[in-house]
Amino acid sequence: MEETLRPLAALAEVSVDRLRNIGVKRTAALAEIGIGTVFDLLTWYPRRYIDRTKQVDLSDLNVGDEAAVFGEVTKCRSARMKNGKPMVTLEVKDGSHTLGVVFFNQAWREHQLPVGTQALFFGKVGAFRDQRQMTNPVVDVIVGLLSEDRDPGRVGRVVPIYPASGKAGLTSWEMGGFIDESLRRAGELSDPLVETRRTALGLVDRSRAMHDIHLPSELSEVAPARRRLAFDEFWRLQLLLALRRKRIEESATGISHQILDEDLAVSPGVELSPAATLVRQFIAQHRFALTGAQRRVLREIAEDLRSSLPMHRLLQGDVGSGKTLVALTAMLAVRGGGHQSALMAPTEVLAEQHAVSLRRDVQELRIGDSTVLGGSREIRVALLTGSTKAKERQAILEGIATGSVDILVGTHSLLSDELKFFSLGLVVIDEQHRFGVEQRAKLRENAKTHSNTHLDPDLLVMTATPIPRTAAMVVFGDLDISTIDEMPVGRLPIETIWAEGPAQVQDCWQRVRDEVARNRRVYVVCPLVEGSSKVEATSATDERTRLAMGELRGLSVGLLHGQMKPEEKELVMQQFRSGEIQVLVATTVIEVGVDVSEATVIVIEDAWRFGLAQLHQLRGRVGRGVDQSYCFLLGAAPSEESATRLTALVGSNDGFSLAETDLALRGEGTLLGARQRGRSDLILASLQDDLDLLESARQVAYEMVESGDLAGMEEELRLFVEEDEAAYLFRS
Repeated sequence: MEETLRPLAALAEVSVDRLRNIGVKRTAALAEIGIGTVFDLLTWYPRRYIDRTKQVDLSDLNVGDEAAVFGEVTKCRSARMKNGKPMVTLEVKDGSHTLGVVFFNQAWREHQLPVGTQALFFGKVGAFRDQRQMTNPVVDVIVGLLSEDRDPGRVGRVVPIYPASGKAGLTSWEMGGFIDESLRRAGELSDPLVETRRTALGLVDRSRAMHDIHLPSELSEVAPARRRLAFDEFWRLQLLLALRRKRIEESATGISHQILDEDLAVSPGVELSPAATLVRQFIAQHRFALTGAQRRVLREIAEDLRSSLPMHRLLQGDVGSGKTLVALTAMLAVRGGGHQSALMAPTEVLAEQHAVSLRRDVQELRIGDSTVLGGSREIRVALLTGSTKAKERQAILEGIATGSVDILVGTHSLLSDELKFFSLGLVVIDEQHRFGVEQRAKLRENAKTHSNTHLDPDLLVMTATPIPRTAAMVVFGDLDISTIDEMPVGRLPIETIWAEGPAQVQDCWQRVRDEVARNRRVYVVCPLVEGSSKVEATSATDERTRLAMGELRGLSVGLLHGQMKPEEKELVMQQFRSGEIQVLVATTVIEVGVDVSEATVIVIEDAWRFGLAQLHQLRGRVGRGVDQSYCFLLGAAPSEESATRLTALVGSNDGFSLAETDLALRGEGTLLGARQRGRSDLILASLQDDLDLLESARQVAYEMVESGDLAGMEEELRLFVEEDEAAYLFRS
């Protein structure tokens, strides 16, 4: 590599085997941990640093201290204990003082830490035979004997500690050596963020950032370097999202729907004229008045629907906040213009539930139709699932093609090749918050080809899993976001009880009996079981039998799990709604959308096994009527983190607050899992700590895309997307 201003993308073309000291064996070892190029090496950032100027000397250590100490191994001995298990003992010196280190059941430490190795040992200081000692400490090898470049002087004042891989035979010290050489040979990096923008944002240039993140002379240099590189991670992501959005807008041929703001403002019971629109009729005749948040969100959706650009909007709201009512209003606005809607649910249970509630809500509405006697008919809601009989399926397919089916409900197989809509105007996706950007784009293309008009339908994605604002800007960066942050009037907060001990569990089952005696329904959710869904189904079946013969003897106890046939699930839900089944033992198949207003108790067994977002979703199956509802969390928590989750759920009914807690507990990795293909994960950037950087990156990205000047970022962005995606994004 020549000493020249070099774009970051160029480093992705240089294989690691071009570096000194990296032969076939090391190349293979690096490949094992996903490193194949110099670019990969330079983005393999330190996970922490040791400031040698502030290091704890062995002379300062006291028994009971938890500390990180740096020293050289001066003795190493391996032996077998009386029980036959291995024990490795070390003597570590940092000059004139020594520390004993012992490892139990870790025989490989003898090969990792031979005499002469310099390493960092982190652990609690104990005592053995009047000598200070650490037992099974965490170890970072800084200078290993196996390194070809063993230069203690390179340790310097601030030592970067890299994620190393003992399995691949790589030490932090070796990684540092490879990265040091990469930086020297790469030279100065070109910076696509111009100086005026850097100054305005308070960011250092890219070369400085890359040097200081890996080779800081002082610890204070690390934070500015991390901020700049974290900005770059957000910047690339936002550029990709902004480019995709612009391409969609450029190629879109949408439908302009007529929806009046004054129709959204009416109240139940208002007098209607014969010319009243479907939307006006629906809101005026509905049993519930819209909340202020629902009306605000509907105005945002109406503005999208009126535009000839297709809507791409995320509707998020807490469980029970009335998202489906908002979605149905949008569907009726679309139907008022002669177009159809498709509502896609993640499970057949939820699809069937939606069909039932939609039919109930539109039963008083009529639309003009010159092909039927009398010139008007009811709105037709059809349900299409894997269990739909062949004759009924054919009738539905014909109705979709002729336009006599107004709203089609089903799972995401709705857009299979056999379906052809007369004029598909709106696609609503419920609870598909795991859909990534590409999946939504694919869905849009499918929907367009399945409509006879070949126009882009509007897209509304709904989720009852609130997502923190920072995460939403990344996960749903291609969508506009509407939030329902208000619950319907009269809804009582669900009382959540963590039943840890036998007495509390007994109180729980007594509450179940009391509520059933009042003609109310109860869910009992079986815990997640490691293994297949068949194992989980067996667990639920066994628990149903145990409860029916034990705590709930005499009650009608039903069963619902994912291994049941669709028609069996549908029958069970009908029996539960009618009260024929009083207590429903279920797996997480009931997690989303299932809405039985008579259900007032949910018992979640081994609640610690579930994530916080999932617990909140499950709790949302009750509290959907006017009666006080209860959620019981059964079982003691085996860890501090699981206890924190359960305590948080007991303390709050606010899904948005719980989402922030969940993000803090889990980190962003799980939230970003399905966001994009390619190498676009966040490494340094944090959704919890870097909101200002994310907002700045978003603003810069959208300004660049709007102006059409990517300022040298095109090749860099190509590193983070597949070839077909790049061809689509950069075609101009």
